[in-house]
Amino acid sequence: MAFTSAHSLILILSAASMLTVSLANRGWSYGFNNTYYWPWGPNNGSPGSNNTNDDDDGPSKIVVGGSDNWHFGFNYSVWAFQNSPFYVNDVLVFKYDPPNDTVFPHSVYQLPNLWSYLRCDLSRAKMIANTTQGGGDGFEFVLKRWQPYYFACGERGGFHCREGRMKFMVLPLLRRWHY
Repeated sequence: MAFTSAHSLILILSAASMLTVSLANRGWSYGFNNTYYWPWGPNNGSPGSNNTNDDDDGPSKIVVGGSDNWHFGFNYSVWAFQNSPFYVNDVLVFKYDPPNDTVFPHSVYQLPNLWSYLRCDLSRAKMIANTTQGGGDGFEFVLKRWQPYYFACGERGGFHCREGRMKFMVLPLLRRWHY
């Protein structure tokens, strides 16, 4: 079956719908006495948030995967959804151990489009961090523009992406809103 413009439209509408729902539900909590409240604070109040910025106006440093870091078998798509929204100029920090006898190597690739992301097709992807750059404080990637970003581990010909769920996408928002 060929990939048509109708398929593209369905994928775009699905992604936009998921983003809208996540933003609409982001930060709301159901309180006592049937009241709603905003849990504002350094981490937008969300449990498991990895925002290391104490100033709500500036960019945040976000460790990909939180305390789990970047490793095989962790579902980064779910992590990205649960930790959204991300904003332009936020910094994603990829932390992973350098390869050795007991640790598989990992890397970070930026994929060019949604189709490559969905198929874990690394043929036109760009390596942004090699197998040793995730050690120590990790590799930092700045979300410089309002555009979709697609990330994946490129090791073993895309096996880590396909079978290890080491992939995620983000669409950073332009600015933080304060109410």
